[in-house]
Amino acid sequence: MEPETVSTSEFSFSHRLRVRWAEVDRQGIVFNGHYLTYFDVGMTEYLRAIGIPYPDGLLEYDGDLFLVKATVEYKSPALYDDELDCHVRIGRIGTSSLQFLFELRRGHELLVKGENIYVNAHPVTRTPAPVHKAVRDAVIAFERVAPQ
Repeated sequence: MEPETVSTSEFSFSHRLRVRWAEVDRQGIVFNGHYLTYFDVGMTEYLRAIGIPYPDGLLEYDGDLFLVKATVEYKSPALYDDELDCHVRIGRIGTSSLQFLFELRRGHELLVKGENIYVNAHPVTRTPAPVHKAVRDAVIAFERVAPQ
């Protein structure tokens, strides 16, 4: 089976990661649960890049993000000591939610795709709250492809 290669032109942001020994199994392949950690790092760095560092940047707007859905689609395994690029973008902004889309690549080879949906909520009450206009504006100004 040929490795899948696709364009990253929809993504305005990527963050480089290196696979560490503690993240692989005996065969040197990344254990599947670590991909969610990679996505979390990518999301955090994305928010920093748009000027809203997590979590303090959201707390300024009485918001915090709570994960409600995570999807991982495996194409090919990442291996010990690989350098991976975690491409991140916002696919959709709802009233109180954000859909983050991820692609993990080794060079041009697509290894893993993912989607995380977060609900924006008040940090104390943890009740859903609208995504603040400043957050929406920062995302829209940063993205190549406008979120739905």
